Amino acid sequence: MRKHLVVLLLLMAVSFKWAKADEGMWLPYLLGQQTYNDMVKRGLKLTKEQLYSINKASMKDAIVIFGGGCTGEIVSNEGLIFTNHHCGYGAIASASTVEHNYLKNGFYAQNKSQEISSPMLSVQFLVKVEDVTKQVEEAVKGLSGAERTAKEQTGYAEIIEKATAGTGYEAKVVPMYKANQYLLFVYERYTDVRLVGTPPESIGKFGGDTDNWEWPRHTGDFSIFRVYADKNGKPAPYSKDNVPLKPKHFLPVSIKGVKENDYAMIFGYPGGTNRYETSYGVELKNTVENPNTVNLRDVRLKAMFEQMKKDPAVKLQLASSYAGIANYWKFFDGETKQLEKYHVLEDKRKQEAAFAKWAQDKPEFASILKDYEANYKAWTPYAKGRVYLTEGILGSPVAGFASTLLQVEKALVTPNAPKDAVKNAVAAADKARKAFLEGENKPSDEKILAATAQLYYNDIPKDQQPTAFYQELGSKYGSLSEDATYRKWAANLMANTMIFSDAKWDAFVKNPDAVTLQADPAFAYASAFVKNYTGKYLPLYNQFVVKNNDLGREYLKGIMQMQPNANRYPDANFTMRVSYGQVKPYSPRDAVNYDYVCTMKGVIEKYVPGDYEFDLPANYVDLYNKKDFGQYKDAKRNDVVVCFITTNDITGGNSGSPVINGNGELIGLAFDGNYEALSHKIQFDSNYNRTICVDVRYVLWCIEKLGGAKNIINELKIVK
Repeated sequence: MRKHLVVLLLLMAVSFKWAKADEGMWLPYLLGQQTYNDMVKRGLKLTKEQLYSINKASMKDAIVIFGGGCTGEIVSNEGLIFTNHHCGYGAIASASTVEHNYLKNGFYAQNKSQEISSPMLSVQFLVKVEDVTKQVEEAVKGLSGAERTAKEQTGYAEIIEKATAGTGYEAKVVPMYKANQYLLFVYERYTDVRLVGTPPESIGKFGGDTDNWEWPRHTGDFSIFRVYADKNGKPAPYSKDNVPLKPKHFLPVSIKGVKENDYAMIFGYPGGTNRYETSYGVELKNTVENPNTVNLRDVRLKAMFEQMKKDPAVKLQLASSYAGIANYWKFFDGETKQLEKYHVLEDKRKQEAAFAKWAQDKPEFASILKDYEANYKAWTPYAKGRVYLTEGILGSPVAGFASTLLQVEKALVTPNAPKDAVKNAVAAADKARKAFLEGENKPSDEKILAATAQLYYNDIPKDQQPTAFYQELGSKYGSLSEDATYRKWAANLMANTMIFSDAKWDAFVKNPDAVTLQADPAFAYASAFVKNYTGKYLPLYNQFVVKNNDLGREYLKGIMQMQPNANRYPDANFTMRVSYGQVKPYSPRDAVNYDYVCTMKGVIEKYVPGDYEFDLPANYVDLYNKKDFGQYKDAKRNDVVVCFITTNDITGGNSGSPVINGNGELIGLAFDGNYEALSHKIQFDSNYNRTICVDVRYVLWCIEKLGGAKNIINELKIVK
């Protein structure tokens, strides 16, 4: 009796922190009554069926997967899409030239004929969700490890084939709760997506890296696209005969504004969290993965920025790549600091101690934590080398491209390969090379090459390195302890690889052979490191991941048995979710209090003419000085609200997600989190977590007043 009492007291003292405060990325398809009731209590006026239905038009039909990793929302009955500027960044940069620099100067189509095709983009609508747990579990019954994983994939394929046959739909089966549940998601993809509008980069990226993840934030992070369909409303490749899509549902746009404690709901596609992570995973992240990723990205960013600030053409060329690297450079740095600040590792250990007490007389779960510890102990010595390969060696664009040529080498040296294997591999490489060269900046890449090769030599244990490569480098170029050695080697590689020589490359394409490829300095470099890793350490990493998957599934299964009545949500995995919270200020530290909105006054206060991050279009200042705010003025502030914050639970992938009021009307676009809560992928912080949203009134002000595109405003259903 005493033992059971001790366990009970431990469980009462140690919370697993499921769904507290405004935490939770809930599946609309499986929205529990407890969660829905709380949403209504907070201010939701819609029914469950208005949020998600497969038989009637509902909120889900206005939400799209935008591109490969963002969210967008339909805001008119002609397929108009709002999303973030940083989500459309690549498409905007691709559409731009030095002469017509839409990224720098902005762009608004005055009519549909001026809209610009974006071949790189597509949007996906969710058709339906089905629980297929029974089918998958029958297929994998009694299996674990790699065998289970392989059987899962076979089972997925069969389920997807059955669900999509003859429909033109796409589908995927996604494990939930660490593979204790499986859901089938069916989508319809549209590929004719066109750029309708974007503010100048000085608006859409105002504050740059300095303000990234920070509040207050004064960024007009929005862009506008339109999805087109054939005359029957079905997906079709780009054609001048296509017509704007007539959506099942679109969001009205409210310009009533926000007040403190207002209800806020966010629909979208959060990319990934690991809230059920163990202390072992947190420790590896804090001590190895994050700090090394940050240091290596810092090297790459500095080399790129040095060239970007010299030449507008280079800035345009590297803009999208630089933005992607920089965004998560700051995130990984902040994540570690917040995980340490809030003692997340210690919290996890307390939770695990409670679990161990509960599980000690349950054979199915008793050894899980010891097995976790052993699995991490086996992999940790090699984890740094993996980071240095992916973020360092292959962080050089030319090395990254050269590593893809391993597929060509494989086709050339594999006995009895299919007749067209070499031809297909070379053709794919030739096409990829053209795309690579368009984005390649040789001066910055050369510096990245030299710096990352040297860092790898200095920081990775010598017995884990491709020894022959460094021996040859030292014999040809000098001491491996000297910076000059690596600079000379990198310059030679850039000057002599066939990747940059059309004559050498064309000769290879016409007559491909393994000896020529293997002698190429860029290929020799990349392949030395990739083969060293894949031959020795990739099998260890795969074993680590497979074992972790098995342990994670059983650990969470045990937690659910230990706390059967907890209101849980599955980790984010880029499936449609809804979160809800309130518009709310916060106080991050002593004597600092942050308001829940910021205004154009703050933009002007930050304005630095000609600055890389804080410049503004000339007419912006003029309009502000004239107080030409139109219908978008906030009466309380006598200004236009630029951004506001909410307590919603989001993560990457939610970029571009609509922020919706209790009536189902658009009030803003989510685009960032705050620095004080960057531990959110691992653990939600109910005190400090805030979602940063661009106010839809500022979006509309930028479109109408700054951009002169009243035609876009006229297309919206505006609620006053």
